[in-house]
Amino acid sequence: MYPHIQRNCDFLGKLYRKELSERPAWCVHPNQIGIFKWEDGDYTLSQRPIERWVPWVVEHYRHQVEWLEKLDDDSVPFARLTTGTQIFASAFGCEAHQFADSNPCALPLVSSAQEADKIEEPDLWNCRGLMRVFELLRLVQRELGPEVFLGPCDLQSGFDTASLIWDKTDFYCALADPEERQAVIRLAGKCARLFKKFITELRKEFPNLNPCHCPNVWAPPEMGPWLSNDECGVVSTLVFEEIMLPELVDLAETFGGLGMHCCAAAEHQFASFKKIPNFYGFNRCKAQRGFTPIFEHLGGLEGPTHTLSWLAEEEIAELRAKAPAGTRFVFVWTGADIEEAKGWLERMRQG
Repeated sequence: MYPHIQRNCDFLGKLYRKELSERPAWCVHPNQIGIFKWEDGDYTLSQRPIERWVPWVVEHYRHQVEWLEKLDDDSVPFARLTTGTQIFASAFGCEAHQFADSNPCALPLVSSAQEADKIEEPDLWNCRGLMRVFELLRLVQRELGPEVFLGPCDLQSGFDTASLIWDKTDFYCALADPEERQAVIRLAGKCARLFKKFITELRKEFPNLNPCHCPNVWAPPEMGPWLSNDECGVVSTLVFEEIMLPELVDLAETFGGLGMHCCAAAEHQFASFKKIPNFYGFNRCKAQRGFTPIFEHLGGLEGPTHTLSWLAEEEIAELRAKAPAGTRFVFVWTGADIEEAKGWLERMRQG
């Protein structure tokens, strides 16, 4: 292993294991050609041979290694297998809409409780799109070798997947209706079980799998899965703790912890996030109130490591100045120009 990679693994590992650090991690990540721009599109949706996507993954991995050699930052290269957010909803039968300038997304499959209850929980091994994740990982591992860290596809919580399958206008009306509420819970349960089975088998076959799917940064493979939890922003704390939190707690208890991406206005759920065992990593987007509300409930040594990307330099400075003692950060800068990256890294290290 490249010496700087082992050094960076050790440093990031200490952050995510909640050991006190004297400084943030500074991770610079080169842009990857988006899956929607690759000539064959999203590999989980295509009928073309999976081998066609190996160069897309391998070339980007080698680009990361090259940048690490030039920048000597805190990043750890890994082979990203990014997909659109449709991946689990597609396993239940949703069609995908493929945009010209963005990753694909799922189109709703049902619009009523009666239709939702007719959806059967799929057998993981018969989900073609999910199986193509395994197939591509095997090919990439064969190409790069067993020591290289692999990266996941998009990872959505069961509840978030259910909200893609069921048209959201009716989905949230059903959630508020005492007679139809159980249909929401049943569908979310089916989605959660498929997700958990997928993660279990993925980690079993690929022990070098980086759990973090958002943002573009490495976390120790032995840590728990890192999923998107976005729908929590539109429900009350009572609904979150009754219906959504149990899935997150179960995943954390099963895998030894949980990382989370959340781009919703979900500040009212931050206190409830503390109930997740070993909530070790949090990617928070600015939402409505900026970044500093994370400190009220999730700051300090006992809070998760805040893994943040797409921040202006003045926002980084404000966070570092206001953070309670023991708060840990991983700041991620993504760009296409190596000279810009060098400039950003130099300014951050001097700040």
